[in-house]
Amino acid sequence: MKKDKAIVVFSGGQDSTTCLFWAMQRFEEVIAVTFDYNQRHKQEIECAQNITKELGIKHHILDMGLLNQLAPNALTRNDIEVKAGENGDLPSTFVPGRNLLFLSFAGVLASQVGAKHIVTGVCETDFSGYPDCRDIFIKSLNVTLNLSMDEQFVIHTPLMWLNKAETWKLADELNAFDFVREKTLTCYNGIVADGCGECPACKLRKRGLEEYLEEKYQA
Repeated sequence: MKKDKAIVVFSGGQDSTTCLFWAMQRFEEVIAVTFDYNQRHKQEIECAQNITKELGIKHHILDMGLLNQLAPNALTRNDIEVKAGENGDLPSTFVPGRNLLFLSFAGVLASQVGAKHIVTGVCETDFSGYPDCRDIFIKSLNVTLNLSMDEQFVIHTPLMWLNKAETWKLADELNAFDFVREKTLTCYNGIVADGCGECPACKLRKRGLEEYLEEKYQA
């Protein structure tokens, strides 16, 4: 029987939507939290609102505009090109401190609503080199959150060791494949579903989808 309450850090993208369905199978009550940091495309927040409304999930949107001021990058500035990292550099889409702040504020919200579980879609397999998507960071922050608030939170990372093909497979196992494919926003150019097909996020999503479908129909 399902029990407990969970907070899902939710962007309306493929990964966080898969995590939302994952949480809905495991917890009695699921609450989504989306962060408005003046991202490049407001469609991300609109997409998150549409998804949570359709699924009947309580949804909080928190103002994190300060992050935009402190960490200019391709996700918050139209004049910064979206590009992959070169020669060991991080991609231009890396937002310093984003997951640190998001998960910390998710912990504050969890403490206010009586939730002990926090779910996030970070992944160390297809993580573009982002240091705040690593398992060691999540484990460290979990300890820090518990100490800072004298709580016993558990941060869940269902996608941590999955590549994009395996993430599509998980969505399929959760009976959410079509929903995730048609209603989520992963594209850096703000196009829902299969996206623009050209940005790094779309290419990663498409490659994973093709790998999964090939595997599925060969089985």
